[in-house]
Amino acid sequence: MIQRINLLFVGVGGQGVLTASDIAAQVGLDLELDAKKSEVHGFAQRGGVVESHIRWAPVVGSPTCEEGTVDVLVAFELLEAARWLPWLKPGGTIIVNRQKITPMSASVGNAVYPPKTDILDALGTRAGRVIVVDALPLAEEAGNARTVNTILLAALSTLLDTDPQVWETAILRRVPEAYRDVNKVAFRLGRQAAGG
Repeated sequence: MIQRINLLFVGVGGQGVLTASDIAAQVGLDLELDAKKSEVHGFAQRGGVVESHIRWAPVVGSPTCEEGTVDVLVAFELLEAARWLPWLKPGGTIIVNRQKITPMSASVGNAVYPPKTDILDALGTRAGRVIVVDALPLAEEAGNARTVNTILLAALSTLLDTDPQVWETAILRRVPEAYRDVNKVAFRLGRQAAGG
């Protein structure tokens, strides 16, 4: 079983990044590891950048990963994966949602959103493995577009030497009872999308 890992969840406000990072930290605790997280979400409710560091180990000092030490970068939006690429350790893994959310700077004409192929090529220059997940269509298939975070957590669960039931249980404890069934479906679809 995994004993130590640095995770970084990044995305745009409203995508469920902070909920997903809470669940990932809880999974670490459920695995009887020390788990700490740190988050920055300044303008998150306005579509701004959201980041959350999660660290699992027998003993965790700082809750924040250092640049270049992240084992798995979980990006809820394509451009955010590229923005946070320097935080990934060389040869690390990226799980990226194919979704494109145009930032304000690009929508008002001051900047250009790069082509998806350019972004994916850039990710491959540092990562040993890039797993691209079309999380939004899968979440809609599950029955609720807001389960994108469950899809990405499920994808992450396929990478780590952990029991998937621990992940699913942590998710179901966190979501309201009315949304448990749709999250069960989303979890299954996310694992399938990542090959688990």
